[in-house]
Amino acid sequence: MERKTIAVIGAGIVGVSTAIWLQRDGHDVVLIDRAGPAEGTSFGNGGILASCSCVPVTGPGLMWKAPKMLFSPSQPLFMKWGYLPRLAPWLTRYMSHANAADTRRIAQAVAGIVGDSLNDHLVLAEGTGAEKWIVPSDYAFLYRDRAHFEEDAFGWGLRRENGFSWEELEGDAVQRWGKVFAPEFGFAAKLSDHGRIADPGQYVKDLAAHVVRQGGRFIKADVEDFVLENGQVTGVRASGETIPCDAAVVATGVWSGPLAQKLGLKVPLEAERGYHIELWEPNFMPDAPTMVASGKFVVTPMEGRLRIAGVVEFGGTEAGPSRAPLNLLKKNGIAAFPGLEFKEMTEWMGHRPAPADSIPVIGEVPGIKGVFTGFGHHHIGLTGGPKTGRLISQLIAGRQPNVDVSVYSPARYAQA
Repeated sequence: MERKTIAVIGAGIVGVSTAIWLQRDGHDVVLIDRAGPAEGTSFGNGGILASCSCVPVTGPGLMWKAPKMLFSPSQPLFMKWGYLPRLAPWLTRYMSHANAADTRRIAQAVAGIVGDSLNDHLVLAEGTGAEKWIVPSDYAFLYRDRAHFEEDAFGWGLRRENGFSWEELEGDAVQRWGKVFAPEFGFAAKLSDHGRIADPGQYVKDLAAHVVRQGGRFIKADVEDFVLENGQVTGVRASGETIPCDAAVVATGVWSGPLAQKLGLKVPLEAERGYHIELWEPNFMPDAPTMVASGKFVVTPMEGRLRIAGVVEFGGTEAGPSRAPLNLLKKNGIAAFPGLEFKEMTEWMGHRPAPADSIPVIGEVPGIKGVFTGFGHHHIGLTGGPKTGRLISQLIAGRQPNVDVSVYSPARYAQA
């Protein structure tokens, strides 16, 4: 296979995974990021290899649930109201998918990216030095009772359709399994063959360091445009410099939108602002990462701390963090663990890249040879990063991937 120089724009989990798979195919890689490896969402995610998280937020009934959630201070959905006029076109398209047929179609597409995440990460990290951060584990969903669980029956049905099974715990069995949780939780659905990353930020940094040790270059710069000759990419322009390349990959999360537009793609992409708090040196830890369904947040045991992550806020990329989402996370997260003590609490806010159809944008840009995309993973970037990187490397090599990549194609956003 012809050895190429490939510019990978974005050093989060998707970009770094892509770089590793390209190097294994024998290519030279230039990894470019405006801030550095794992300085964005790859640092602050929930840390769960959540293979079962193929069900999009836009399920049936969201049209009626969302307004009630927005106006309730106890619900995990927030809006910076001054941003609403800019959000409205995207929101209209996003909500148009809140029906059973689209939800089923989206779940099937997303499952193709995330369905074997633990194994995907193990294969990606093998021999990199980052393996130590991968912890195989169960993944549990906690509910008040069976009736509460059955309110999510449609989503659980989609998981079953996509090959997932789970163990149901009820009453005393929940407390025996999750003894650190509050007694108000009387039902749990527990899935095996999942996993967690004990330090997501350091994991991605270690993977990026491996890319450099293998001969890759890292450049800290802001990519502004592409150099094209006769419909073929020959370089990228970054901070006033032209970096020559034979192919380029756009994998810079929510900041991929403006670059995609320069390539003739009009991707309806929004920043879904997510938050986490970390409780350092807690006096106990849960045995496995857990989704608390009532508050739509996850609790994940990590190296030296407990991370509590979740909440959805719409407000763009420019505004700073809001207090209300953080306060809700603190209130609900700490209430889930009676008797919890810790030394210090830290806070974080970041931007999940949310396309209006909830399906990642992966593939070669139509009409331009050598430019590929890998962004738009919503809540499942960490989970789906390794598979996305491998798919992109296969497409660059001209090999046939083992999933139908047409459902992710950027061609669906090509401007006439």
